[in-house]
Amino acid sequence: MRSMTAGLRGAETRAGLLGAAAVLLLLTGCGTMHLTPVPDDMPPPAGAPLPPIDIDAPGRAALQLKPWAEAQSDSTGIPVTALEAYGYAAAVMAQSKPECGIRWTTLAGIASVESHHGSHGGSHLNDDGEVTPPIRGLALDGSPGRAKIVDTDASTPDNTVYVRAMGPFQFIPETWKRWGVDANGDGVVDPDNIDDAALTAARYLCAMGGDLTGAPGWQKALLTYNQSQEYMNTVRYRAAAYSVGRRA
Repeated sequence: MRSMTAGLRGAETRAGLLGAAAVLLLLTGCGTMHLTPVPDDMPPPAGAPLPPIDIDAPGRAALQLKPWAEAQSDSTGIPVTALEAYGYAAAVMAQSKPECGIRWTTLAGIASVESHHGSHGGSHLNDDGEVTPPIRGLALDGSPGRAKIVDTDASTPDNTVYVRAMGPFQFIPETWKRWGVDANGDGVVDPDNIDDAALTAARYLCAMGGDLTGAPGWQKALLTYNQSQEYMNTVRYRAAAYSVGRRA
């Protein structure tokens, strides 16, 4: 799977890192605040532990994580609804595929890079996990930095249509068709719902990387998700920042 905004993300990442460095210098120079250092662990640390929940509870089971998510939201800058989705996905995988060991911080790092937790381009995340308006990536038409993938269902002899990555985790349609799952119990497998997208991403990453508690498996999973070393390093940094309660 390859997502849409490599060039845009690269600029944002560089600007974000430079800005973060400037803020850190200012704060430490004034001596008024000391931020917890971002760990350089590979894979990124687990972060705040999840409380026990019933992953098979009716309706949006992720709501059980609301108190936990509220406790993490202010320090990390991640919306409560998004944290619920990442935590629920990690909890599901801990029971269904415990050998994978995927952590909520990894999912948060990916969603931060892909869509700013569902807020890219003026979109916003609703309380039910739906991202509106839907986030769509640039056409994967083979331009520099993009794969070339034709939408065979939409194309005609006179008009070639290229696929676009979808939703807060930026899945391409073919990958979504294979891995998509209903995580919020509404009977719809929806790439624009952050619950569905987070659990789908977790399933995909575990299948691609195997054991994500070690560096080899985690790196393999991330490079399968997006074949870019810069992308992987940015996700790792942001996930590690979230693990110690910092914004990224």
